[in-house]
Amino acid sequence: MKLAVRTAMSLMLALAPGSAGAQATDPDDDKTIIFTPGDPEMAAATAQALASLDDFLALSEAPPADTERFKLKVKVRDGNVTEHFWVIPFRRTETGFVGILANQPEEVHNVVLGQNIEFTRDDISDWGYTRGGRQVGSFTVCVMFNKMSKEEADYMRDKYGFDC
Repeated sequence: MKLAVRTAMSLMLALAPGSAGAQATDPDDDKTIIFTPGDPEMAAATAQALASLDDFLALSEAPPADTERFKLKVKVRDGNVTEHFWVIPFRRTETGFVGILANQPEEVHNVVLGQNIEFTRDDISDWGYTRGGRQVGSFTVCVMFNKMSKEEADYMRDKYGFDC
């Protein structure tokens, strides 16, 4: 089984001020990094995100003034292939969540960029938001920096406010 996880570069839609459409502001920043199922670092990052998911969801429903761009990373399955995407914005429903797919699919073909998708809590693999211009959460993104060149990771950290 193949597992594709979207990189920090996919955050363009989440971070670009005023982006409400389905196009990333910098298509060069939307890349995919492949992780093997059960990758220990990615599993630990996902566990960290899920352990604090309830606090994040409560905060997203009553966001403080200095916060913005609340997002969830969700897995989408297409047969034996799974790919993870940021969903921005999102909202709760009676049966789970709904939101807009913020990344261009590369491995799965049953969703498209900008599509409104429904998902459950079991599909969530990460969360994030911006506070005072700095990223909070996005635990899986920090793991992805380890798979990039130092220059590329440093660029992403500086450009988008990551402290990992």
